[in-house]
Amino acid sequence: MINTCISLFVAMSLHTGLEGDYNGIHPHVRCEINNTITGVYYNSEKTISGYAGYKFDMLFDSELEVGVVTGYSGMKIAPMIRFTKDNWYVAPSYEVTPNRNWGITIGYEFKIK
Repeated sequence: MINTCISLFVAMSLHTGLEGDYNGIHPHVRCEINNTITGVYYNSEKTISGYAGYKFDMLFDSELEVGVVTGYSGMKIAPMIRFTKDNWYVAPSYEVTPNRNWGITIGYEFKIK
């Protein structure tokens, strides 16, 4: 059998504090090697995003993912930060239209393969 870094996920998300109508289902492909993460997913704006970053181990079996992401209307390359624990995640979110708002994305991600 071939050994690979590739994992398949599906995430479900809820966007709070924002006015827009956002996609809440996110198929996701990730490669993780020694806490370095790269991947692509179907994002909240219904386009494809690519990202690269690093995953830090935190207290209480949680993790902090920090990096950059593409595919959003607000900017070509945006900072990415996501706190995860037991398949749950929380991330700051930002929208440009209809107004400039900050919010929080809360989600659950499960691994398919």
